[in-house]
Amino acid sequence: MSVPLSSTSVASAAEQLRELQERIHLLQGRRNREVSYPLLPAFSPLLPDGLRAGAVYSVEAPLSVAMALLAGPSSQGHWCGVAGVPDFGAEAAKGFGISLERTVLVPDPGDRWLVTASALADVLPLLLVRPPARPGAGDASRLSSRLRERGCTLLVLGPWLQAEGVLGVEGSRWDGLGEGHGHLRSHRMNLVWSQRGTRRRTGIDLAALHADPTPWGEATPAGGLP
Repeated sequence: MSVPLSSTSVASAAEQLRELQERIHLLQGRRNREVSYPLLPAFSPLLPDGLRAGAVYSVEAPLSVAMALLAGPSSQGHWCGVAGVPDFGAEAAKGFGISLERTVLVPDPGDRWLVTASALADVLPLLLVRPPARPGAGDASRLSSRLRERGCTLLVLGPWLQAEGVLGVEGSRWDGLGEGHGHLRSHRMNLVWSQRGTRRRTGIDLAALHADPTPWGEATPAGGLP
């Protein structure tokens, strides 16, 4: 079961966060200070060392790619938060391997999304957000400082001024459908990682990463686009 937080009452949300923090500390014994968080093997050519704790990553790719990024840390027992992403589907997330029992959902934090993100960063090691608007340099810098202090890794759906790097898509293709018949067998996508002038590319099959292949049909091995 996910742990939804409502943005309608700031006091209520703050109390829920305090209770969640106590639960996480009780379960994990201490605040997580990992140097990096592991990813699924398909992302190794792009980010061989995983997601660095306290860093911000810009994900200019479909939500399904962000889910697959969270799946690695989540499957290893790390808590995750998702804020400002009302289309974050629980069944799709579970299919990628995200543990809903260790996922905090804040579907619509509204114009207080920065406050919400800062509060979640105090509690959780990984956070996915979709900002309603690009923050100013000062707000982005303050949040980045908070992330480094707490060791929380932030995935941003969209651009971010102080991102560690940018994960983007150069092409994608669905396979399996014929002329009005058949099953979707694979969703091949070419990803590119850009960081300080360097670029790395790899091909993945999102259907093969999906832990529950039912929505996709028979999955095919991961690989680049021909």
